[in-house]
Amino acid sequence: MTLVGLALRRAGCALISCLAILAVVAPPTFAANDVQRLKYRVGPVQVTPGQNRIAYDVLSQKPAVDGYITRIKANLVRADGSVPPSSQIMFHHGVWLNMSGGDATTGGLPERFFAIGEEKTILTLPRGFGLPYRASDRWLLNHMIHNLTPRPYELYFTYELDFIPASSRAAARTRPVRPIWMDVENGTLYPVFDVLKGTGRRGRFTYPTQARAPYGSGRRLNEWTVDRDGVLVGTAGHLHSGGLWNDLYVRRGGKRAHLFRSKARYWEPAGPVSWDVSMTATRPDWRVKVKRGDVLSTTVTYETRRAAWPESMGIMVVYMADRGRGANPFKTRVDRPGRVTHGHLRENSDHGGAPTTLPDARKLPSSAFTGSLVDITDFKYTVGDLGLTGASGQPPVIQPGQSLTFRNNDDGKEIYHSITSCKAPCNGSTGIAYPIADGPVQFESGQLGTRLPGVGTVEWKTPANLNPGTYTYFCRIHPFMRGAFRVKQ
Repeated sequence: MTLVGLALRRAGCALISCLAILAVVAPPTFAANDVQRLKYRVGPVQVTPGQNRIAYDVLSQKPAVDGYITRIKANLVRADGSVPPSSQIMFHHGVWLNMSGGDATTGGLPERFFAIGEEKTILTLPRGFGLPYRASDRWLLNHMIHNLTPRPYELYFTYELDFIPASSRAAARTRPVRPIWMDVENGTLYPVFDVLKGTGRRGRFTYPTQARAPYGSGRRLNEWTVDRDGVLVGTAGHLHSGGLWNDLYVRRGGKRAHLFRSKARYWEPAGPVSWDVSMTATRPDWRVKVKRGDVLSTTVTYETRRAAWPESMGIMVVYMADRGRGANPFKTRVDRPGRVTHGHLRENSDHGGAPTTLPDARKLPSSAFTGSLVDITDFKYTVGDLGLTGASGQPPVIQPGQSLTFRNNDDGKEIYHSITSCKAPCNGSTGIAYPIADGPVQFESGQLGTRLPGVGTVEWKTPANLNPGTYTYFCRIHPFMRGAFRVKQ
């Protein structure tokens, strides 16, 4: 669910790839009191091998009349309507932006009014509330499709809206809400942070609370000062694998109140290590009164006993009405448990970790390779490769105090790779829960690449302080890629 904090309002479509995409449904005819469920399928979208880029598309298909949106559900599908397995294609994020409106929490951005990540949360506003919509609004979709394979795909975005036309009697009883985008890295170009294995307390790390100077001397990006009196009517969280929950707070003077904890309900048998998860959302009767000058803040908590979680996120989109009744959070408890928005999804059934014919690198003889540069080309580590072909992958050897340099030669194709430590033998089958960054010795290159979301370089060196032993690793972006190297006297 990446923000990509570009000044889109000023840039318009001149700086991005704006493609009008067609819907396969006709505009409906509205009855007087109908709440219409509008279903759109747009595309096709050509997904290149190994793709993990951030892109933008103009959404020219949307409701034909003014009204209110009360529910949004989105996905990514094949031409036949089936959803590809998450172990092959991941809808990493989609953010719907209204270019005709301004964002409440970050100046200079268009209004971010809906978002989904890999957990595919469904937005359902409480009865009587709706997102105001004008037929003249210009919509933009900021999306990131993660192709975990070396094969191309042709896919489609789908999104369905529950919509109340402004001409209906139901619209007169609908109160408008606006989206309040809360993010632990709000406004940054790529709003992620790394969670290291073993950090925090008792196997849990909360960002930014337990981070060391996360914002330097600047403002706290996880906070927003309420600009008018109002009522919060709904929210849910977004996090990545390893995430446990998002929290929302309000501060008034010297008092702070907890408003909601959006918990990750993992359907994953192995626990909090995959995208087989649903987030809890507030219940339909959740109403919290806030005042101008109050400070909302959000935090996110990850587990840290099992693995590291590079490039993590913590986002809560809150929906706020300008008037109405609500509980005073400093006098009444409002942080009641929420409800998940869906159960286990079929596309998340490939968990991985089963035995394979891939070798155990610890038992392999050392490579005769005597250099220090390992190229990554066409989804393969040229020395010590264990994954793509099932080759012998004899590990290259370096001496204590030395480093190997890895170089991503696929950068020109906008293909990113990583070198991420995993626990040996790291040779189970690839799935949404395997492999993970659980190496007993942690090292992590980041996404090698010169374009966002790459780290800005194509080369990375292994730590020079590694003790003798065999080290296994994988590519977080394409986890079928596995490799090993050895430190030896």
